Amino acid sequence: MLLVERYGFCGGGAVAGLSGTICGLYAAHEREDAAPEKLVHGLVDEFIERMEGLGGLGPPVRYGQTFTRVHDPLAWRQVADGLLADAGVEVLLHALVTDVWHQGECLEGARLYTKQGKVDVRARFVIDASGDADVVAMAGLDTRFGDERKVQNPTMMFRMMGVDVARFLAAHGPDSILGADIADLIGADDGHPDPLPRREIFLFPTPRQGELLCNATRVVGRDGRERSPLSARDLTEAEQEGRRQVQAYARFIRRHLSGCENAVVNDTGVQVGIRQSRQIRGVATLTNADVAGAVKNACGIARSPWPIELHSGARPKLVWTHDDFYEIPYECFVPVVGERLLVAGRCLSAEHEAMASARLTEQCFPYGQAIGLAASLSLEENTPARALSGREIRQQLNRLGAQLG
Repeated sequence: MLLVERYGFCGGGAVAGLSGTICGLYAAHEREDAAPEKLVHGLVDEFIERMEGLGGLGPPVRYGQTFTRVHDPLAWRQVADGLLADAGVEVLLHALVTDVWHQGECLEGARLYTKQGKVDVRARFVIDASGDADVVAMAGLDTRFGDERKVQNPTMMFRMMGVDVARFLAAHGPDSILGADIADLIGADDGHPDPLPRREIFLFPTPRQGELLCNATRVVGRDGRERSPLSARDLTEAEQEGRRQVQAYARFIRRHLSGCENAVVNDTGVQVGIRQSRQIRGVATLTNADVAGAVKNACGIARSPWPIELHSGARPKLVWTHDDFYEIPYECFVPVVGERLLVAGRCLSAEHEAMASARLTEQCFPYGQAIGLAASLSLEENTPARALSGREIRQQLNRLGAQLG
């Protein structure tokens, strides 16, 4: 088994994009006194145990009507290395997929570019976990892109150190979504001297002493158009604009937030954080109604209690599902066309608003576990991936501790 990664570490958007939190573990409740209720299990439990052993994962932090956990991306890299080594996975870092090998609709491998030049890899099965459905697109298979080709705003995440976290929490409260008073201050400061395009910001204490993780930027183009993460020019502009906004919001935070007067930016994402780009057209599609209605599915291989979280305009939009969760069926990861190919991660088949919930970091753990299991079953049983039973995969996940019921 070979894992190909374009960076020098694993973790995808959680590490390279510095998303920084494991969102989607806990139920949402309207009661302010509700304790964290963990609903998601399986591979993520082992990951959490290893992260806690390194001191790389903070306790549950309130996020609106639910909770999340903030991680140290350096610990994530170390834990990922250990999990892959223990599973006997061969890892090739600093390798970029540039093309695919296929006969008609059947995937047979990929061409990579490394420091040694071009490398051809032949494979009996391919899983596209690129986040952007790159392999699917290279194979010429059908994809979709956002809501009438509009996608959610990218964000440049950053961290600030030198924070008196105790004083910050005493002044601004335990909720990582800062209140309307801060949104009003941002509005008053907008353009004096820096543009501050996003009003509602999220600040999280991290496992490191004196540090906040900052989800504050809203990256749009100079012309006001949403940036496309599939455009090289747009992506370049998003990186540059993201870094400019980091400094602008850092200045605002120092000026206005208690405990942050001496804070400095100590890190940004290796790349701008991408919420949405290409998605496959799958055998099944997770619909907006599935999420809003907390629909369960006999072929569900993952569950999510996370709200629909749309990042557009000055304030992110959150639509909560209380005391419940929905399930994502296996068939959402099976392309309508394409053999010996599955996807994992946020390029699943889902409608726009459903995607705004199902793309979360935590859900990528059960997605990856389920799709890896499905690929193995397909090879062992000599059965096409689309002919596999989602019910059977669910049962096997339960035997591995997923507790899907």
